[in-house]
Amino acid sequence: MFYLHLFANQLEKDMYKIKSIGNLSFDVLFDTFNEAFRDYEVQVTKDELQQMLKRRGFDAERSFGAFADGRLISFTFNGTGYYNGIKTAYDTGTGTIKEYRGKGIVTDIFNYSVPILKDAGIERYLLEVLQHNTPAVSVYEKLGFRVSRELNYFKQDNQNLALKQKCLPSGMHIREISLKEQAQMMTFLDFVPSWQNSFEAIERSIHDFTILGVFDTETLIAYIVFDSSTGDITQLAVDKNYRRQGIGSYLLGETLKLNRYDSVKVVNTDPACSLMTVFLESNGIPLRGKQFEMIKVL
Repeated sequence: MFYLHLFANQLEKDMYKIKSIGNLSFDVLFDTFNEAFRDYEVQVTKDELQQMLKRRGFDAERSFGAFADGRLISFTFNGTGYYNGIKTAYDTGTGTIKEYRGKGIVTDIFNYSVPILKDAGIERYLLEVLQHNTPAVSVYEKLGFRVSRELNYFKQDNQNLALKQKCLPSGMHIREISLKEQAQMMTFLDFVPSWQNSFEAIERSIHDFTILGVFDTETLIAYIVFDSSTGDITQLAVDKNYRRQGIGSYLLGETLKLNRYDSVKVVNTDPACSLMTVFLESNGIPLRGKQFEMIKVL
C-alpha cells in the first residue's frame, strides 16, 4: 500500500508542470485568478486585480504556476522589493482552481520557487494569512514560516460610520501633500506598515492615492494616505506631541468626504497599537478580522 501511495502521488505530480508565468498575458492570469476564487465571497474586477498587483510589486518573471495540459491550474503571484531594508518576496496572491485543490500543488510551487528567488538575491519570503484559516497556517508552518506578528482588519459601510465631528485648533490647516514629506511622516508611525501599506507600495501606485496633511503653521503634524476608488485607508498617523486634540478624527472625516466607494477599510494595523484600535472603533469602524504576518528566511 505504501508503494501504491507513492506511485499515486508521483502520478499526480507528473500530470502538471511548474514554471514561471512571466510569458502569460494578463487576461490569462485574471481568468485563472477569477476561476480559483469563484467560490469566495469577494470578487475582483480586472482593473482591481491590476491595481492590486501593481501596488504589491508583482514580479511576473519570479511568479510561478502549475500547468496541466498547457492550462494554468494553480499559481503564486510574487511581489518583490525591499521590506525593512531586506530584499523580500511577498505572496500577493495564491490560488488553485477547485478541481485541483488538496493535491499539494501550492507546496510544490513554493518549493520550486525558493532556489530561483534565492538566486535573485531574495533573503526572505513574506505572506499574510487569515488566522481562522488553520489549514493554510499549518501548511505554511510546515514549509518553515513563522508568525512575525498579528494584524487587524477594520471595515464599515459608509452609512454606518459614526465619525466624530472635529475642528482643527486655531493656526492649523489641511492640504494635499506628496511623499516629499516621507521622512517626517515616518516619525509619526507607531508600527511598521505591512507590505501593501508601506511607502514603497504607495510609491508604486502613487497616482491612485490622495495624501492629505495637517499643518501647524508650516510644520506637518499629521497625515493620511487614502485610495478614494477602493475606500482603503493605507496610512494614518499624528505626531505624538499633537494627539488627543481631535486632529486624527478631523483628518479622517475630511478624507472620507472624497470616498467614491461604498465602504471604508483599514487593513493590517498592529494590535499592539491599541490607540489605533480605539480610534477606529470610536469612529464606527469595527474590527472585522485578524491575520498572521508570517516570514520564512530563504
